[in-house]
Amino acid sequence: MSRPDTFLPAGTSYEDVYARFRWNIPATYNIALDVCDRHASDRTRLAMIYEDETGRVSEHTFAEFRARSNQFARVLAGLGVVRGDRVGIVLSQRPETAVAHLSAYKLGAVALPLSTLFGPEALDYRLRDSGAKVVVTDAESLDRVLGVRKALPALAHVVTVDPVDADGVVDYRRAIEGVSDALEPEPTAADAPALIIYTSGTTGPPKGALHAHRVLLGHLPSIEFYHEYFPKPDDRFWSPADWAWAGGLLDVLLPSWHYGVTVVAHRARKFDAERAYALMAQHRVRNTFLVPTMLKMMRQVDEPRRRWNLCIRSIFTGGEAVGEEVIRWAREALGVTPNEGYGQTEVNLVLGNSSVLMPVKPGSMGRAVPGHVVDVVTEDGRPVPPGEICEVAVRRPDPVMFLGYWNNPKATEEKFVGEWALTGDLARRDADGYFWFVGRKDDVISSGGYRIGPGEIEDCLAGHPAVALAAAVGRPDSVRGEVVKAFVQLREGVRGTPELARELSAYVRSRLSAHEYPREIEFIEALPTTTTGKVKRADLRRLERQRQGEKMA
Repeated sequence: MSRPDTFLPAGTSYEDVYARFRWNIPATYNIALDVCDRHASDRTRLAMIYEDETGRVSEHTFAEFRARSNQFARVLAGLGVVRGDRVGIVLSQRPETAVAHLSAYKLGAVALPLSTLFGPEALDYRLRDSGAKVVVTDAESLDRVLGVRKALPALAHVVTVDPVDADGVVDYRRAIEGVSDALEPEPTAADAPALIIYTSGTTGPPKGALHAHRVLLGHLPSIEFYHEYFPKPDDRFWSPADWAWAGGLLDVLLPSWHYGVTVVAHRARKFDAERAYALMAQHRVRNTFLVPTMLKMMRQVDEPRRRWNLCIRSIFTGGEAVGEEVIRWAREALGVTPNEGYGQTEVNLVLGNSSVLMPVKPGSMGRAVPGHVVDVVTEDGRPVPPGEICEVAVRRPDPVMFLGYWNNPKATEEKFVGEWALTGDLARRDADGYFWFVGRKDDVISSGGYRIGPGEIEDCLAGHPAVALAAAVGRPDSVRGEVVKAFVQLREGVRGTPELARELSAYVRSRLSAHEYPREIEFIEALPTTTTGKVKRADLRRLERQRQGEKMA
């Protein structure tokens, strides 16, 4: 694997780096040994700064994480966990979350990160589908886990990291007390299963994407690419992205630790822009991952560099199109160009921008990250010429690519056409190799013969001073098939009126085109989003179809 001082050598071009890149994946590789144990010989090396919900701050070294994960691995083994068993982790950003992951990897078990925001049905589905043997959770989520436990015959043990008075529950702190911190980890192949991350389920039932240990190595070129010569001296990483998702776990925590970079951990009940600025200033955060919705919320805060002593040097963003307006704001207000990246749970971080290697074209998804082959292909896997809209696909083999969907060979087979993994996202590739997002295959609005992607409309609306967030969907129309409808969340203090709705429609029409402007504007208190911060357009489309059905009745 290329080291950070040679992967992006100064003065080279994107074309040169891409052409010279070669993967070097070892046959034997274990995530825990890479990201923790190899740094632990320096007993002072700081792995994590943790600020809890009360504001109390604690610091934790790699040596501490090695010791705790060895102890907890012994505890899990005593509970019957063996190679291949699934270990559910229902925890937020806190030291014990990392310990649970490291312990599972050291045993050759499969970590199953699950969001603390999941309700009983969501937990039941994922724990049942995965056949998890053990769940590690906290006091807040314990009742939900216990509520579904009786219906899950494979779930043998529940461990809580907080002291609670509950029968049949293993107390983490008592369990590791006095346990030896010496451990001989299970040897694992780079292709051995390491974790299951469930898709967000915005286009159907959630599917468990099974990843190998090598998936972390597959992420590293992108981390260096997006964060521009990462790591540099004094780099320190924080993101509000939940570690239950690829964005928090594989884009932030684990790659930072691969390089020995300190991670700031903090669980926020909800994203608050001012709190995010304050946290980054307090803990001297230099690198961050923020989804576009978060950046749009931060844009509403005036003069952040004057109000906080920020030292941000790199911002990675992704999950949805970031848009030219947000990039322009970040350059002016924060002094940083956000580098947009693209990927999905199954095959993550394969496209992106790196302003030190190539010009950033605002609004584009960037180019293929070195090491990955990405193209725009037809349904039968045929690459199309520049400018034509088709589906984004990634060529296998690729170390970042998933092994398959857990217990779902049919869905795995449908994910591929020949050598290409299909993403379900539509885009066009320009003559310079930059990709331009159009929308999900089911997000595309078909109106009067035009195929309209919602991203450009949403970005345009976001440039209006009255708009905080916007989402565009297709509303059924008897003449055009569909017309564009925009759901708009206004800035604080702004009142939605018919006059403002007309103004916003005209605003888009004058800046985009006559066929793209929203013919209907609906003001909404808060747009529906997934736990990863993506706007759930499917919910808005469903709402529109329901309304149309009621009208017909």
